[in-house]
Amino acid sequence: MDIKKVVIVGGGTAGWLAANHLGKELLKREGVSVTLIESPDIPPIGVGEGTVPDIRQTLLNFGISETDFIRECDATFKQSIKFVNWMDKNTYGDGNFYHHLFDVPNSSHAKILTEHWLNQKNTDKHYAHNLSSQHLICEHGLAPKDITTPEYQADLAYAYHLNAGKFAQLLAKNAKEKYQVEHILANVKAVKCDNNGFISNLITDVHGELAFDFYIDCSGFDSILLSKTLNIPFISVADSLLVDSALVVQVPTQPEDNIPPYTIATAHQAGWIWDIALSSRRGVGFVYSSKHITDEKAKLKFDKYLGEKCQDLSYRKISMKVGFREKFWHKNCVALGLAQGFLEPLEATSILLTDFCAKFLTQRFPHNRSQIEYLEQRFNHSMQYAWQRVVDFIKLHYCISDRTDSSFWIENKESHTIPQTLKDRLTLWKDFVPVKDDFFSQFEVFYLENFLFVLYGMGYSTDVIGERKATDSDMAEYFERKEKIDEFLKNKLPKHRDLLEKIKKFGLQNI
Repeated sequence: MDIKKVVIVGGGTAGWLAANHLGKELLKREGVSVTLIESPDIPPIGVGEGTVPDIRQTLLNFGISETDFIRECDATFKQSIKFVNWMDKNTYGDGNFYHHLFDVPNSSHAKILTEHWLNQKNTDKHYAHNLSSQHLICEHGLAPKDITTPEYQADLAYAYHLNAGKFAQLLAKNAKEKYQVEHILANVKAVKCDNNGFISNLITDVHGELAFDFYIDCSGFDSILLSKTLNIPFISVADSLLVDSALVVQVPTQPEDNIPPYTIATAHQAGWIWDIALSSRRGVGFVYSSKHITDEKAKLKFDKYLGEKCQDLSYRKISMKVGFREKFWHKNCVALGLAQGFLEPLEATSILLTDFCAKFLTQRFPHNRSQIEYLEQRFNHSMQYAWQRVVDFIKLHYCISDRTDSSFWIENKESHTIPQTLKDRLTLWKDFVPVKDDFFSQFEVFYLENFLFVLYGMGYSTDVIGERKATDSDMAEYFERKEKIDEFLKNKLPKHRDLLEKIKKFGLQNI
């Protein structure tokens, strides 16, 4: 049986990312159509407003103008995640921080610089400052490029903060106009399967019964196809990632307010707070473990963080069931986005994993049912690995922290909460600086440089006796060059808000 009619159930960022990826690829196949069915009654969750640099290539592949994207999605530039108070305040002071930067040196260079930094026991420089000029640029509130730099190009690597609702609208417009994706507004009331367990029909409230050959489940936490119809179990990772709740709010900003070119992630006694600045508002979320703090105390702490000016704002509570499906592809159904699973948005993993999985799906999308079995196995094996490695990376931030000021931080360091794969890597990295070969799969999602910034930003101890290969003169020459680059970029690059205003007024150059 040939696969000719593909349907995506659910809109939002996940649904419309899938529609663009699949629409672009399947448009090349004769007689194949893509339809997206979206409920007019269910608003998108809209939590994930941070991205990683890969999103630039995705937007470019979709043929979306960066100027249009920035204008229509209230987008701002993101060059880093600034982690505040993730270390002991008594040792490092209140307001201690490190940057997980996006601009990185090559892997061999990173090893030499890391070994040098570890040997400088008394340095007052941040680890990230040694590796990249972007640390300085972030701390000065500068943009990664100027108005003369063409779209999607830059002096420094970057991603975006964005309005998730407006982003979904932009993606929808692109998918419908460029890739002929049909858009149906309707609620799916029931799902039918055939005698072999394949989904055969959707029963909708507006269009009655609709039949398709292949189904993409982007229905969010409900997962009405993969979970409720095909009964694929959920694997909880709550024993490793302890947070389970979030209070979220949108904070209006003034035209003169500073727009940090990075996400701020501030740790507290039972979790952390995200703070993302768009061009006209901030998206702020208080993430916490209900086991370690009550909802009432969480609200009081959130009030204190936001300040008196925000007292009249109302919070929305989100319960977070952290984990993922046992399988992401079963028979003629694949889940993407929140229908796959959910992890706390510490490293902008929501849009990242959706984009990553949708790309992988389109690379080997079945032509007929006979291909499904082996493609299903391949997809599930690869995506399970990816999700597990993301769990490891998020857990890393907690388990190597030296905070012991609450039961939350103490429990996060207990051995039974740390995945064995992460334990094995941390044991290795006690004696050896991480290298590229430690990350042997294309499905790692987070790689060498990501781990370096977190490990040594948080002061992880690696014994590098006998490992140092660079001479003092080599290092002196490197830092002299770097200081010149720092000064050049500091003088060249505009303030973040200034660039955004120029883009809205004049636009960026097309590539």
